Amino acid sequence: MSELTSPPGRTALRVLAHPLRSRLLAELRVHGDATATELARALETNTGATSYHLRQLAEVGLIQDSGEGTGRRRVWRATISPGPTEASGDILDPDDPDDVAAADWLARDYLEHFTGRAGDWLDSRTEWPEHWQPVLGLEDHLVLVTAEQMTALREELREVLERYRRVGQGNPAAKRVSFYTCALPVDRAPS
Repeated sequence: MSELTSPPGRTALRVLAHPLRSRLLAELRVHGDATATELARALETNTGATSYHLRQLAEVGLIQDSGEGTGRRRVWRATISPGPTEASGDILDPDDPDDVAAADWLARDYLEHFTGRAGDWLDSRTEWPEHWQPVLGLEDHLVLVTAEQMTALREELREVLERYRRVGQGNPAAKRVSFYTCALPVDRAPS
């Protein structure tokens, strides 16, 4: 992950805790490099707002100019690959109430985004070839782990996902798939 820099009093987390900015970063992460015009079209907004918010994301290091294109045709690239939960863990100051509020907002926005994506899949799954239908969608797995084991499990999942990212490149039969993970406790919090 790149080092995140920001003006004093303005953390990357706080900049990201904005509806359009979080969607812009998600769009760049999922669909790759794009211009402000392409992003505005994809997110059904105007290019002026898109350009402004892209510059805000760039100021704190969440995205960067790819060096391709100029002016209005500048191509933007995400510099941060993990989801909001991982990103906020790296840039969150737990003693700053504004950072905590921004992290909470971002986590809820991410959940809303996931819910929308899952709903879209449920609405369109029958349009996919039969061999894809049983391997996509929602599932859950119960595990019994310590906090240290959960940390190791998350790292192993990242390694597996990175390996499949590389394996699928250049394969015409490969399709882009967003793989969400959400480890939620079953047991109550210790008192």
